[in-house]
Amino acid sequence: MKIVVLVKQVPEADKVAVDPETGTLIREGVASILNPYCEYALDQAAKLKQTYLEEDIEIIAISMGPPQAKIALMRCLELGADSAYLLSDRKFAGSDVWATSSALKEGIVNLVPDFDLILTGKQAIDGDTAQVPAETAEQLGIPQITYGVDVKLDRRRIEVKREVETGYQILSTRLPALVTMSKGSNIRRIPSMRQVLDARKKLLETASADDLNIDDSKIGLKASPTQVDKIFAPPIKTGGDIIDGSDPVLAAKKLLDYLVENNFLKR
Repeated sequence: MKIVVLVKQVPEADKVAVDPETGTLIREGVASILNPYCEYALDQAAKLKQTYLEEDIEIIAISMGPPQAKIALMRCLELGADSAYLLSDRKFAGSDVWATSSALKEGIVNLVPDFDLILTGKQAIDGDTAQVPAETAEQLGIPQITYGVDVKLDRRRIEVKREVETGYQILSTRLPALVTMSKGSNIRRIPSMRQVLDARKKLLETASADDLNIDDSKIGLKASPTQVDKIFAPPIKTGGDIIDGSDPVLAAKKLLDYLVENNFLKR
């Protein structure tokens, strides 16, 4: 069985700043990391490999990004991926979620055509759109289950426990399929020294748009229906008024006075 884990390199969330004049992210000097939710997806893949030994599971990590995204893929290899591919080409520059999913779809079809399961993070912490996984599944024509916290295999089907507002749901679907992972019981692990050394011996290759025979009209800025006009930090909200509730009668009077003074109520 082959499990593809789609991952993304992102800037550390607490280090990101926005240029007030251009409205773009200031990436210079900002460290990049493997998206945390992608690590949860990778951890889930590693769990499946350890649990279902009879399936002879192979884990393949795939990312689209600049050359430095190899760092994120190397971490994937350290954390249990058997091989990794980076889709990197200037032609991909400016791709929105749809163009990105088009490139990832072609990468999967060309590099791992016999995949059985695709795992991804539920979203990336830099864009937070949560659209790329769903659009990739749509382009591949396979079922998808979102916000999973646990996955079980049952021959050619999977059973997924997923988060919902009221608790959890258990859904089942046939393979091949795509599942986006929330945190659940998955953890961001620290690889051992042996795993770090072994990762350097694993396959890590780069594929261009030409290598994948991707039509230029499907990728990049020109193929993107949406474009980011400006990025800005939301205004900082000031704290509200707090009423001491130790004396309920006095607290109720203060609340009534506040509502009247601010024209929410009339006496």
